[in-house]
Amino acid sequence: MNKVVISRFCWMLCAFSSLFLSNGIKAGNPNGISIIPQPSSISVTSGSFVLEPSVSIYTTSKDEDLQSTIKWFRDKVAAATGIVLKQAKGSKSIGIQITGPSNALGEEGYKLEVLPAKINISASASSGVFYALQTLLQLLPPDIESPSLQQNIPWVIPCVEITDSPRFKYRGMMLDVSRHFFTKEEVKRYIDEMARYKFNILHWHLNDDEGWRIEIKGLPKLTSVGAWRVKRTGHWGTFIPRLQGEEPTYGGYYTQDDVKEIIAYAKKKFVTIIPEIDVPGHGLSLIASYPDLSCTQLPYGVNEGRKFYTRDDNALCIGNDTVFSVLNTIFSEVAQLFPSEYIHVGGDEAYKGFWRKCPKCQRRIKEEGLKDEDGLQSYFIKRVSTLLASKGKRLIGWDEILQGGIAPNAIVMSYRGMDGGIEAAKMKHEVIMTPASRTYLNFYQGETIVEPPAGEAMCRMRDSYTYDPVPVGVDPEFVLGGQGCLWSEHIPTYRHLQYLMWPRGMALSEVYWSKPGNKDWKHFINKVEHHFLRLNAAGIKYSTSMYNVIFHTHRLNDYDFSIELATEIEGLDIYYTFDETNPDPYAQKFTGEPIVFPIGATHLKVITYRNGKPIGAQINMPKETLLKRL
Repeated sequence: MNKVVISRFCWMLCAFSSLFLSNGIKAGNPNGISIIPQPSSISVTSGSFVLEPSVSIYTTSKDEDLQSTIKWFRDKVAAATGIVLKQAKGSKSIGIQITGPSNALGEEGYKLEVLPAKINISASASSGVFYALQTLLQLLPPDIESPSLQQNIPWVIPCVEITDSPRFKYRGMMLDVSRHFFTKEEVKRYIDEMARYKFNILHWHLNDDEGWRIEIKGLPKLTSVGAWRVKRTGHWGTFIPRLQGEEPTYGGYYTQDDVKEIIAYAKKKFVTIIPEIDVPGHGLSLIASYPDLSCTQLPYGVNEGRKFYTRDDNALCIGNDTVFSVLNTIFSEVAQLFPSEYIHVGGDEAYKGFWRKCPKCQRRIKEEGLKDEDGLQSYFIKRVSTLLASKGKRLIGWDEILQGGIAPNAIVMSYRGMDGGIEAAKMKHEVIMTPASRTYLNFYQGETIVEPPAGEAMCRMRDSYTYDPVPVGVDPEFVLGGQGCLWSEHIPTYRHLQYLMWPRGMALSEVYWSKPGNKDWKHFINKVEHHFLRLNAAGIKYSTSMYNVIFHTHRLNDYDFSIELATEIEGLDIYYTFDETNPDPYAQKFTGEPIVFPIGATHLKVITYRNGKPIGAQINMPKETLLKRL
């Protein structure tokens, strides 16, 4: 059977299943429609619109951003369908009509009306049209995501009326390119994948102890030295130091022309790029390039991915005025490159031990009347904030910038839970909520024994989906939004980045875009499974960890313990064995009652099934691993 026919059959089957499963769910899933993030309102009308060669797309606007958006849509449709939508200035009897403005919808809002003979899109800005077209693509069959399908098959869109606008103006994804370097084309692809789910901020982490990634023309050693380290493959944090005579060949950087190209590309997808230059800590790549910037002034190399914190001096010397001259050079060029009103300066995890021993830092504390090293960090952040303000930029920092007193007008990105963001908001500072346990997509997303190495904690998709960026008692006016974070220690390839990003990124897109009352976990899972077909068509790797078993252990006495088995989503059957055989539907079925680990057994083997078919990974859980969790 032709793969296109198979894909279309799967889409129809998924749509029917979605309709069946959605009965009684408040958010609804009318006629199998699976839009992520969930729109503000959606109603289904009778009939359908067929995309065919006679269809035109037309608008009277000459806005450059809008014309760019229309070209993007026409190119995407042509690649997948072979249909070249004509662009016309006047109204046609059959076509896609774009009108505006509709100020009630806000800058990013839109109204989308699909009729049997016409599609109407109204928005107050080009960004709203872009998001309307992203929604329209999700109303088409999954094959529309194929980059070069060009099959002459029916392209049917159900008739709907959608009114939509985002909850938050800051809907971000962070990409760390320091620990592992991603090419210019990979960054562009990351932007494409973000934009599909209506994220609008790329937080670009451009430096760390393991690499400097942006050309600074006034400081050429940052890229000739700081962008390169010796190559190591394996488990991050266990690598051996650079050997004598070993050349640093792993890494890379973006030229300023590369940066301009990426910024221009992102602009077409209505994504703003916020650069991060992480200071005063996480500075080994900077210090390796210019050793006189640290307190010890020792000749450190760019870190290879080994443990070094508190042993190597990776923090800038705040008592050294040369540091601020160098930062002025860096931030002058960064500010000129990036049109964003914000620059992120990190400010996190700065080890203060070397400051305590440094005569220059201690003299700075005394001369400035600072209380201690926390005050010294606050002095640094406030001075950098003033530097950025002189260049027309506002400072964002991780929640450690609260230590010793926050800089005026600074924005706090709260990652160590939400307490930092709550504290800052109560002081009337704007905050971006990124609690690690909910938004760190580099964390494990399922049982660690079957997952590739990841960050040290767990962040399941449900953890991401069920958090609210606005805590009780906090004025929503001060919460700009939030973001997902991808720290790349354990992400050596772009394919693995995708595996960690999806589908948890879908969960966060709904957290930051959709109204809380429109969210529903069961309905969301239903939509995610439909979007797996879309990711398949687009060639995007994703995780299916949501189907795997979750283990809960309980101590019974000095010798015995019990296990409860669970799954992240409903409707799965769990089968298990203790006798070293692989479980299947003829093995013992978990009924909900805790099971006691038998004397003499060494493993608990489990697997999930749905409708009689295996769906989750088989997990062979050693007894020793379960004992460690008691």
